[in-house]
Amino acid sequence: MRRSTDSIIIFMNIHRILGQRIEKQIGKQKVIMLYGSRRTGKTTIIENIADKYGTDVLLLQGEDMQVAEMLSRRTIVNYKGLTKGKKIIIIDEAQAIPDIGLILKLMIDNIKGITIIATGSSSFDLVNKTGEPLVGRNIVYQLYPVAQVELSATEDAITTARNLEHRLVYGSYPELWQLDDAQEQKNYLLQMVNSYLLKDLLIMENIKGADVLYKLLQLLAWQVGSQVSTVELGNSLQINKLTVERYLDLLAKVFIIYPLTGYSGNLRKEVTKSKKWYFYDNGIRNALINNFSPLQSRNDIGQLWEQYVLSERIKHNSYRGYQPQYYFWRTYDQQETDLIELNNGQLQALECKWKGSKKAKVPVAFGKAYPDAAFEIIDNANYLSWIGG
Repeated sequence: MRRSTDSIIIFMNIHRILGQRIEKQIGKQKVIMLYGSRRTGKTTIIENIADKYGTDVLLLQGEDMQVAEMLSRRTIVNYKGLTKGKKIIIIDEAQAIPDIGLILKLMIDNIKGITIIATGSSSFDLVNKTGEPLVGRNIVYQLYPVAQVELSATEDAITTARNLEHRLVYGSYPELWQLDDAQEQKNYLLQMVNSYLLKDLLIMENIKGADVLYKLLQLLAWQVGSQVSTVELGNSLQINKLTVERYLDLLAKVFIIYPLTGYSGNLRKEVTKSKKWYFYDNGIRNALINNFSPLQSRNDIGQLWEQYVLSERIKHNSYRGYQPQYYFWRTYDQQETDLIELNNGQLQALECKWKGSKKAKVPVAFGKAYPDAAFEIIDNANYLSWIGG
């Protein structure tokens, strides 16, 4: 292993949980969809599978025009010819191929004995307007930037503690582990937000340029953990509310951001109509505001901590097959809880505090309205038990 001189991040081989999950599905007559933003490691996972299974694999690159042209001839005879002798068909960046959903349906329904793996850096409905032709025929996974639950397989508790600040500032995109110092990591993240994250939207959607999307992401980066007004965003960007809502939806579909809506059970004073928006990765958020300063010189540690804990909690839940509904909770008199997980009628409330406080208690209104709900403070002393450390 090597150690950076300007940061304490350790270079290591990271075993991705979804790589193992996908391998267990090989041999089934299914389309395995692997979603995730660009540079999260989808290509590495499928290349490892291709190397392991050798001549049984046909690996196609969806952004290759020749591949797209071959697949555009939507006949069973064509697809049987292309896949002859192969048991595993892999299509990387499949969202670049028009009508990919219909293509995959035709292949999986008519070519027996194959498993198809299709990766996408955007939801396929960005390019497939014909509905959901793969319902019942597919298995869907979402790949995130590296999760702490994955790192815990190769690092001890002391190393995790030492690296926590780095992950709050630089995030967890896989390629960061291959860069020598903090300056290279900063440059990589700045290049990401300027060149790669918005690529799919600009290619596939009727958006004149990246400027408005970039400015929208910047505004969201400053408002992490706060309720967001689409009217105010529209006024700042000089676009209407409906356009803002459309752009937010598209940015969520390329896995850059995700929303939490307000939870309400039985109180009139609960906030329900507004949303909070979070980034899946702290490094991307910090690149958008161009701030990679250490924690001791920042005034946004609360935002960084809240976003990190929520995103890592979502990763951990997803990778262990636990899929609750997520909300925030707030009343109009400012009582609030950062995260609500709802599963089978049971509520789990989580409040994120960088440093725990003995005075931190369940909000009075929440406790009265939901006496059976569990409530926990997540701080830098106990967080690993909540995110798979």
